Amino acid sequence: MKIKVGIFDSGIGGFTILNSLLKIRKDVEVFYLADTKRIPFGNKDSKEIRLIAKEICTFFVDKNLDALLVACNTTNACALDILEDNLKIPCFDLINSVSELVEKQIIGVLATSTTVRSSYYEKAINTKKENTIILQQECPKFVSEIEKEKLNLDKLNSLSDLYLRPLINKNIEELILGCSHYPLIYDILRKKLGPNIKIIDPSIGLIKKFNESFAIPETERCESISFENVKFFVTSERDNFSNKVKFWLGINKEIRVVNLRSNV
Repeated sequence: MKIKVGIFDSGIGGFTILNSLLKIRKDVEVFYLADTKRIPFGNKDSKEIRLIAKEICTFFVDKNLDALLVACNTTNACALDILEDNLKIPCFDLINSVSELVEKQIIGVLATSTTVRSSYYEKAINTKKENTIILQQECPKFVSEIEKEKLNLDKLNSLSDLYLRPLINKNIEELILGCSHYPLIYDILRKKLGPNIKIIDPSIGLIKKFNESFAIPETERCESISFENVKFFVTSERDNFSNKVKFWLGINKEIRVVNLRSNV
């Protein structure tokens, strides 16, 4: 019997978590929900994010999930308690998974404006790692650029320079990609940083925690990624999302449009 897993994000950011999951195991059935109608989440206030989180729960509640992987850092920062309280299943999140990956003292965080304002990364890391200096940088334009069907590499390079410069000037030793969209432009970011600065993808820590809770039978370990047992749901722009699935994941899948209970 397969483990039923929900993944939620505002758009394609959750692909980073989906890939990390499917690289390791094939004993999962995944329900991937992208709230494309309201992307980006990173410029919304906490109150609105919490309302959206309640609607996410109404979508997932009848899917009989065994676990939810929270791919949206902004929802993670503002409304993790709502997901946990309403779904009453294990909810694996990015921010609380990252502290185990931090090894150095001066840590940079790239994140959305709402995530930065919540200071959730700072609190989560300092709870586990004393004397750590957390330097956060808002990246308000990254998600909209990464979500475009055709990437504007010049714009992404320019934004990367803009957002990384303040952190590099403060001599960061590690950089946390505090939005699930950002690993999609890992290669661009890597080129901007010195070789001694480690880039941390929180999805690695999230999947590690998931695997600790749901042991992988030897017969269910992956040799290659299969998206056969993944169902995709969006709240708008099905064709646009389908094109992104083809570009980022290299597959053709049925994309279903759903309505979340919303007037937001």
